[in-house]
Amino acid sequence: MAAIVDFRNVTAVGFESSPQAEALAGLRAHEARYFMNKYKHEFTVVPATESQETLDYVNRILKEERNIEFAAKPLETSRFQVENIKWAFVFYEDGLAVNVMYTVDDPKKRAVGFKLSEGMEVPKELEGKFKFARQKSKLAGTIRGSFFVIKGEY
Repeated sequence: MAAIVDFRNVTAVGFESSPQAEALAGLRAHEARYFMNKYKHEFTVVPATESQETLDYVNRILKEERNIEFAAKPLETSRFQVENIKWAFVFYEDGLAVNVMYTVDDPKKRAVGFKLSEGMEVPKELEGKFKFARQKSKLAGTIRGSFFVIKGEY
């Protein structure tokens, strides 16, 4: 069942099994605030167990573009389109958030982003492959993030 993410009253509902539950909830709220402020879009999430199609889409891009397969359990996903950009998100139990930004009409503006919840280690699947920049967030604390450009068609 889909749920709208409330970025004013941050809650860890859906992330109870995560050792990073509070930080991951802050990261999810950070994303929700971004989409509301930039696009006036309500950020909704679905339990990963109910969104296999989104998981398959993100996993296919990760595997085909960079041969990345995460061992961590996916907890929630989100998938939507605002303006000319298709978005897909996966929030993992270890505190990682992966997003796919796929611009419909501009192949040069397609990327996969990785965001690490405050306090989590870089997942072994990403170690040494990416440099992570830091970003401060009132909702999520210090977020570390990186990305790569998508070359294929999905």
